[in-house]
Amino acid sequence: MQQHPARAAVTWDENGTPGSAAWLSASGRPAPKRVVTVDDRLTADRAIGFASQGTAMLWQGDFQGAKQILSAIGRRLAKQGARPGKRGAEPATTAEQFYRIRQARAQRSRILSLILIPVDLPHGGPASIPLPRAPRIDAAVPFAYGGAPAGDQDRAVVSLQELVGVLSAHQWYVNGVDVPSLGAKIHPHYGTFMPTRHEYVDLVAAAPLPALDIAFDIGTGTGVLAAVLAKRGVGRVVGTDLHQRAADCATDNFERLGISDVAEARVCDMFPDGRASLVVCNPPWLPGSAATSLDAAIYDPGSQMLLSFLAGLPDHLAEGGEGWLIISDLAELLGLRTREMLLDAIARAGLVVVDRLDTTPTHGRAADTDDVLHAARSREVTSLWRLRVA
Repeated sequence: MQQHPARAAVTWDENGTPGSAAWLSASGRPAPKRVVTVDDRLTADRAIGFASQGTAMLWQGDFQGAKQILSAIGRRLAKQGARPGKRGAEPATTAEQFYRIRQARAQRSRILSLILIPVDLPHGGPASIPLPRAPRIDAAVPFAYGGAPAGDQDRAVVSLQELVGVLSAHQWYVNGVDVPSLGAKIHPHYGTFMPTRHEYVDLVAAAPLPALDIAFDIGTGTGVLAAVLAKRGVGRVVGTDLHQRAADCATDNFERLGISDVAEARVCDMFPDGRASLVVCNPPWLPGSAATSLDAAIYDPGSQMLLSFLAGLPDHLAEGGEGWLIISDLAELLGLRTREMLLDAIARAGLVVVDRLDTTPTHGRAADTDDVLHAARSREVTSLWRLRVA
């Protein structure tokens, strides 16, 4: 569980009476500097007006009303984003469309994050929302936010948009995610990428193993790939991740699956010490900035993790060992990276491609013809590249 030794404060004024509460943000979003109090009389247009000025809105009405205004704002912003571009403008490239979509989503998220909800955090007691028709959050708050705020504050404020995501993530954690290749469930902690896309896991479950002594899983996340390797008979699997939250998640899953004697997770920047007969890496598939820990599972700034894995792989492979790079070609289809860049990086690292196993995604977005990026997503191929030292 992540602990927060100190938290920022949110302050506001209501009819001359000052208010204050601790700021909760699992994503690291900074506390808003300007806050006004609102209730069920707030309209979507008025809310967007406040947000455009950088003003957050502390909700004091019915909780379900807050969710309704959040949905109304989202619909309004989606409608604005769907307006056609300027007449006579040059058609955007796929990469330009992708970046515009990212910018629009970031702006939409910023606006939606400014609807705030109060949370009671009594010391030693369960967290709750002091609003009518509010859901229970006593288990979800420590799941995502760790311990109670520092100091004497027993009231906190949180973005409703984030809290809705926290409640959903906690439900996924409780229920688990079915992984057919594992024949079991993985329980994702908050901030770790959920293995709901199975095709890349299936590749690791099917590729021929070079040996069964030891394997490294770089960027282990939930530990799903390490668990698959352990199930396949690898005698020792070491998963590494840059984030403590991910290492704790993988450790939890190894214990649930009864493979803690075989698999372990460590906080580590890329490779652990030593060499292995198999080194697996499923880096983020798209180059781009990562604003949150969830983004970091999808976006790899400058393809740094991909390039670091390839460059460091020869020094961590045992003789005759293999590195498995699991990656989609979506970045290539979007014009964000070229196949030549990937092949050049493999060659520069002193590696050769032994084989490549390909599969196509089966998730809903690949078949969604309304998706602006459907032309790219419908042609996406996920590959497992088997690499050896030249």
